[in-house]
Amino acid sequence: MSNTDNTEDTENKAVAAEEEVLASPDAPNLIPSAFVTGELALADILEAALMAAGEPLSVEQLCALFASNERPHGRDVRKCLQEMAAAKEGSALELKEVASGWRFQVPEVYAPWVKRLFAEKPQRYSRALLETLAIIGYRQPVTRGEIEEIRGVAVSTNIMRTLQEREWIRVLGHKELPGRPAMYGTTREFLDYFNLKSLDELPSLAELQDLDKINVDLDLPHPDQAHSDDAEPAPVAAVEVAADAEEQPQATAEMDLEQDAELENADLLVADSSDSVH
Repeated sequence: MSNTDNTEDTENKAVAAEEEVLASPDAPNLIPSAFVTGELALADILEAALMAAGEPLSVEQLCALFASNERPHGRDVRKCLQEMAAAKEGSALELKEVASGWRFQVPEVYAPWVKRLFAEKPQRYSRALLETLAIIGYRQPVTRGEIEEIRGVAVSTNIMRTLQEREWIRVLGHKELPGRPAMYGTTREFLDYFNLKSLDELPSLAELQDLDKINVDLDLPHPDQAHSDDAEPAPVAAVEVAADAEEQPQATAEMDLEQDAELENADLLVADSSDSVH
């Protein structure tokens, strides 16, 4: 065999060996990536991933995008995200941390224009549903009976079903009472929708706006004009209480003020979210 044949045979074996390496599962760990070589910065990769995801990504999910030999530490990813968020402040695209992770979103100030891109109008919710959601948000874990006690009327099955279908509430457990009633609480989806990182960010009663103004902003019917379709007929006992209340207007007024203080939180939350674009 000539030297030329030996050289060609050696080259062919080398090419075959290289192809075998490239086809192996460990190939990404053997070939330096653009991140390792410094061609791409960590911030660029994180931004690309968040833009493509279309949903919040946690620090753990972002770290998992990197091969094992180049994976950055979680604290470095979080620090990079915080720096990116600070750099985006005041721009038309902000980086926001919510309960499920980090996401890019349009600030609320641009909502009047951006929302015209979407033909479907945002769904509007009844006052009864918002009151129910507020009670669950601030009093969780809470049973349906406790919600009805605070509101003073029966809670419609449709309301509870709608909140669960939207994945805003879930069953946290069952109370040790006869019948073991379900105890409800909010979900991560609830926090994400209302642009919250945790329940600690829920507005306090002192921060709430005037309830009538909120009703106008949301195009909700005035409480005196609201239809009764959102609530099931109140039990006989509730009717009797209402009859007694007519004879004691002062006591009823005090009770209504206390309940309004409990319930008006949901109206503010939805007023904020209805103008934001995620």
